[in-house]
Amino acid sequence: MDWETSTKQKMLHLKLPTDPRWVDVAEMNLEDILVDHAYCEQKAASSCISLILKYPDLDKLVDMLTPVVAEEWAHFERVMEEIRKRSFKFGWPRKDEYVVALLSFVKKGGSRMQQLSEQLLMNALIEARSCERFKLLSKNLKDASLQKFYYELMVSEAGHFVNFLELAKYYYDPKKVEIRWKEWLEHESEVMLSLASRPGRIH
Repeated sequence: MDWETSTKQKMLHLKLPTDPRWVDVAEMNLEDILVDHAYCEQKAASSCISLILKYPDLDKLVDMLTPVVAEEWAHFERVMEEIRKRSFKFGWPRKDEYVVALLSFVKKGGSRMQQLSEQLLMNALIEARSCERFKLLSKNLKDASLQKFYYELMVSEAGHFVNFLELAKYYYDPKKVEIRWKEWLEHESEVMLSLASRPGRIH
């Protein structure tokens, strides 16, 4: 089974597909997109490190997320290469309104494993949206090298999504995870609608 068939079955249940015209806006704001993307990769690596440090006793989590940290940081380095070779400026990070809106949906309290599942589902959702947008960039950007670049990252993000969702179901009740995942998907679609007008952002 190729990666695309797999992700259609396992992941692309996003309630609100990205408007294809987003790519046109992204191409007109390529510097902003690449800088925002670099910070997304840095935050993804940091998030995995945070989970490992918070749950060092969970062997499966540590073993599964350790290589993800390395991959996300390698992605950061690759995005920085794309920024430098185009003589763009890295610049300062901007407030990530998408992640802030997702964080507001995280359930507080409950057992330690319930709290973990909330964090894993949020991370899975971020990877899902990244994968969907990387697919659009890989198919529609005029720059052939960036098309290839985003195709490779799309495949990687799909794998990370599967990791997070698998861990959530491993450490918490799978049926409850499925119910909560549907709630996360609904919330994310509302977030995307509210942020639809922002140019130069990956999310």
